[in-house]
Amino acid sequence: MEYVIEPIGYVRSERPDPRDDQWGDIRATIMLDVARFGPDAMLGLDAFSHVEVLFLFDRVQVSAVETGARHPRNRSDWPITGIFAQRGKNRPNRLGVTVCKIVAVEATHLHVEGLDAIDGTPVIDIKPVMREFLPRQSVQQPDWASELMSRYW
Repeated sequence: MEYVIEPIGYVRSERPDPRDDQWGDIRATIMLDVARFGPDAMLGLDAFSHVEVLFLFDRVQVSAVETGARHPRNRSDWPITGIFAQRGKNRPNRLGVTVCKIVAVEATHLHVEGLDAIDGTPVIDIKPVMREFLPRQSVQQPDWASELMSRYW
């Protein structure tokens, strides 16, 4: 079975390269494909504080995709961990997802802060963040993940 997913738009950002850290202050604009979407596609989105953005790591070569386990960020002091226990970009379907703050909604342009996608990245979907979809229990993670994320934002 094969699925075809077309981008709904693209990221415009000051960040042209996929560095691993310091994403918190990055402002980006998601520009919808105006051939498919008009301003009404984002009507009401400005009532939300955050969105979840699903995007494609399109510059990861298929040959670089991980399907097993590895040390996160190739650091041997962190445990070997399966690809589904990591959020690295070399994922089987090369999909990324991030919750970001809405800065402004202008017609077919969504301005956000904290989107860890580089300039030109294809956007697959945008969803408003609703409290009821957030974890209902406390979130648990290993120490290495906290260390990895300490400089990410």
